[in-house]
Amino acid sequence: MKYRFAKIEDLEDIMKIEHASFNVDEAGSESVYDDRISKLTDTFLLAQNDDDKIVGFIVGPAVKDRYITDKMFKKSPRNLMLGGHQLVFSIAIDPDFRGQGIGSELLKKFEENAQKAHRETISLTCLADRIPFYEKNGYIDKGISESKHGNETWHNMEKSL
Repeated sequence: MKYRFAKIEDLEDIMKIEHASFNVDEAGSESVYDDRISKLTDTFLLAQNDDDKIVGFIVGPAVKDRYITDKMFKKSPRNLMLGGHQLVFSIAIDPDFRGQGIGSELLKKFEENAQKAHRETISLTCLADRIPFYEKNGYIDKGISESKHGNETWHNMEKSL
């Protein structure tokens, strides 16, 4: 598996994975992902297999806020150069490649990137059924998020760096 930062040429493949991973209310639009690719150049990580097929991604901004707010989903904030909190807007794996540890490896690579930039924490929101996966990767459930994104109940998950 290879890991690299996203480029605009990857948008079509990213969108296929996004729509295969989230329902219509939760999934980001093409314009949202175009914005993320352009603004989050050093915090939008892709996983590629040996055939150079994009099989997963993780993306989010590095900001002063400790947790995700719904307004961030509409317009991505720009990354802080150093410090702050690394947020995860989305982590998604191509359905044909799930269960192979790619999600955990993306979290690990993302964490390494955040540590190099001196971030304090990494946080994300997830549905209740995903909590065990994030706990296995060192995240702690900090309770119900204020987010109402996609009309779902989200949990704030956080990992101190």
